[in-house]
Amino acid sequence: MASPDKPTSFDIAALAGVSQPTVSRALRGDPTVNEGTRKRIEAIAAQLGYKVDKNASSLRRGQSSTLALLFFEDPLPDGTAINPFFLAMLGSILRTCAKRGYDLLTSFQQLSSNWHKDYEDARKADGLILLGYGDYELYRARLQDLVRQGTHFVRWGSVELDGLGTTIGCDNMLGGRLAAAHLLAQGRRRLAFIGEATSHYPEFRDRYHGFCDIQLEAGIEPDPRLQTGALSIEESGFAATRQLLANQLPFDAIFAASDLIAMGALRALQEAGKSVPGDISVVGFDDIPAASLTHPPLTTIAQDYNAAGEMLVDTLIGEIGNHSSEMRLLPPRLVVRRTS
Repeated sequence: MASPDKPTSFDIAALAGVSQPTVSRALRGDPTVNEGTRKRIEAIAAQLGYKVDKNASSLRRGQSSTLALLFFEDPLPDGTAINPFFLAMLGSILRTCAKRGYDLLTSFQQLSSNWHKDYEDARKADGLILLGYGDYELYRARLQDLVRQGTHFVRWGSVELDGLGTTIGCDNMLGGRLAAAHLLAQGRRRLAFIGEATSHYPEFRDRYHGFCDIQLEAGIEPDPRLQTGALSIEESGFAATRQLLANQLPFDAIFAASDLIAMGALRALQEAGKSVPGDISVVGFDDIPAASLTHPPLTTIAQDYNAAGEMLVDTLIGEIGNHSSEMRLLPPRLVVRRTS
């Protein structure tokens, strides 16, 4: 065996009881290595202080060992331009890239540029992770371009049946069902929904459909007049809630399609002199870090951004290695705080 000062992949293979190629595949995150074997190999590598020579590995494979993470540029009033849910996911993506021996390049999605040419053809990155998309009907053409060009990419979003690349997403219909079931259990019967509910925003649409399904199962006919469109911006949630109140239709609960919308709704209700949750309960969606800091703290449907980040990276690495991948839905969970 090599000296302890410079362990090799052959040393790890001997200790793990596997072949050297298996060690190489495990340390670059190849999904064909089962999780138990990969974790055992990673633990032995860490114990020996083994470091992957990324430059040599990249040269052998003709790849850059770099992934590109492209954010959709959201028009947020604080100027960050990144949805806070995706910022929460970023830590998981960075950690997983480091574990799999990949660097991460981050940028905004420029709709006027050729992403395949800018990243894969230029050898800047082996594949793309796409977070956010705005209007999906407009975004669909960009996804069609990537598929046609053979780009390795994976995206977070609504799992559609159009076959446009591999998507990892939340089970949004289940999330809507969880929200409605919780509000009905609190005795609420006039349930409002704030968020766009069309094919242009399919994640919000699916949350609304699940929300309505539970009401119908409970023998309650959802009132379409209590659905008001809003984008995932606090000011949009504020304006939509003021419109609901101005319509003078009775409602005793709001399910907001995102936490940012819910935060705007809380502000509008407070300005209108409504007690939360005394008069009106509020439930958000995402469980961004700020959700626990609202007044009162926001009940919400939590997406698992840690699992999401890891799954996005591992799925993309599999795509790069020409391994088949499937659409995946991650189950959300209800987080009860003090707005319901």
